[in-house]
Amino acid sequence: MPILGFGTYQIPPEETKQTVLDAIDVGYRLIDTAQSYLNEKEVGEAIAECGIPREELFITTKVWIENYAYDKCRASVLESMEKLGLDYIDLVLLHQPFSDYYGAYRALEDLYEEGLIRAIGVSNFYQDRLTDICLFGRKIIPAVNQVETNPFHAQYLAQANMEKNGVQMSAWAPFGGGMQGMFANETLVKIGEKNNKTPAQVILRWLIERSVVVLCKSTNKERMAENIDVFDFALDEEDMLEIMSLDKSESMFFDHTDPEMVEWFDEVVEVKKS
Repeated sequence: MPILGFGTYQIPPEETKQTVLDAIDVGYRLIDTAQSYLNEKEVGEAIAECGIPREELFITTKVWIENYAYDKCRASVLESMEKLGLDYIDLVLLHQPFSDYYGAYRALEDLYEEGLIRAIGVSNFYQDRLTDICLFGRKIIPAVNQVETNPFHAQYLAQANMEKNGVQMSAWAPFGGGMQGMFANETLVKIGEKNNKTPAQVILRWLIERSVVVLCKSTNKERMAENIDVFDFALDEEDMLEIMSLDKSESMFFDHTDPEMVEWFDEVVEVKKS
């Protein structure tokens, strides 16, 4: 699994194919989508046309809550494979820690054992839920847990828990959507100037230095190329400690333990479909 990948969240279906082709052209080999993004078909079209051998690409998708429980999860993954035009998917995650995720996870385990999925995991599982699924009612430890991770919500304790359980941490929203002035943050700007890099490149390198698989997104090809240009420098210990001081230990987006947020997740895909 490449340590730096391209995410397709909130890319409209009509823009997805060309955007993914651009991402692959500048060097991305990990492409992340999801059933709830409603663009798997277009990601698949880009994969088919990009000219890169299938074995050089790493494709991730995620199962949405409405497709949890064993039978529905299995059917939905097979449908995702059809939309993507693939005879196997490199990684399939359960997108949210709600509903019958035990039944859904058992379906992923069986699909893994059948060779249709190369790795399985979860997304947005807090430490208690992740430990739960690692310890009880499973045959296969999740390979990955994809969670919000950025300088303002660094997830150090969550990463330690993942490492304890043998789970690879993956980061979504590494830039926090640009909120709270992240790109203008004095510390990140200073470290960027020191290394002749942008604050965005500093953030990506910070995650790579932590051995966190990171997903970034842009529809601008020049920005895509800039984001992947982070393998020619390293942050020193002082840089890492300064970035550590920015951590506020709270989500910039939502709290999965908030009942109203759980209700929102139940509604979000139906709203998008309409």
